[in-house]
Amino acid sequence: MPAAKSSAPKATVRRDAADQDTEHLRAGIQSVEVGFELLNALSQAPGALMLRDLAAAAGMSAAKAHRYLVSFQRMGLVAQDPVSTRYDLGPAALRLGLASLSRLDAVKLARDRVPALLHETGHTLAIAVWGNQGPTMVHWAEAPQTVPVTLRLGDVMPLLTSATGRCFAAFMGQDGPDAQRVGPMVREELARVKKMPRSGVPLVDVPQTLQDVQAIMEETRTQGLGRVVHSLLPGVGGFCAPVFDAQGRLALGLVVLGSVATLDTGWSGAPAQALRRCAQQLSADLGYRVQP
Repeated sequence: MPAAKSSAPKATVRRDAADQDTEHLRAGIQSVEVGFELLNALSQAPGALMLRDLAAAAGMSAAKAHRYLVSFQRMGLVAQDPVSTRYDLGPAALRLGLASLSRLDAVKLARDRVPALLHETGHTLAIAVWGNQGPTMVHWAEAPQTVPVTLRLGDVMPLLTSATGRCFAAFMGQDGPDAQRVGPMVREELARVKKMPRSGVPLVDVPQTLQDVQAIMEETRTQGLGRVVHSLLPGVGGFCAPVFDAQGRLALGLVVLGSVATLDTGWSGAPAQALRRCAQQLSADLGYRVQP
């Protein structure tokens, strides 16, 4: 009997110790989450911040923020300018960011989003990247009960008569080395379009002049989407949304297309809005930040 009595307190002590460990663990996790708000505020800011501004952005007092910043400085996550006393992200934060970016696979991230977007739009989806000859289809997912579209993986899309091509031409062809590649390709394709026979079902919204092309590019940039209606194939419409990487380069195009009888081809329609949201989130996941 005495032995049985002595075992109960030991069990209680063990439970109390476990409870204390749990409480410490909860406090530690909460502390990390609170401190991360400072790092998150710095990552969202256009530049270095004064202590009071950084604390306000993170939703805490300056004294509390300073305690976290002292530890972050020791770890290299934050650096303080000795002259201006402003805080900014440090070398350790840069190393973490670069390591994360180097492991990102844009196409894989996009493919992971396709099932949900397919369910939301109810129309065929595709992913395109820039290849040696132009925007190339690298992934395809057909929605059930949709009109089949005769496109295949590996197909290179025209720059002027496909939503994908218009998206790439508009967002790659503004400046820099990409513009030097896209510009000649657009002019060559325009020359071919002018020579196309006019027999059969007429296509619409097909540019005939460089002025037409410029108007299409401006509309694409303004709307944030490439769009075609009857331009590539009679009775078919589609959109392509740009996905950008951390350097602001076009990483891929996210495409939705289908029969104009069932696909809402309006700029503010549900498919267009869903595609924009998905592309913007993918861009953010790849490290892209919209410039003010």
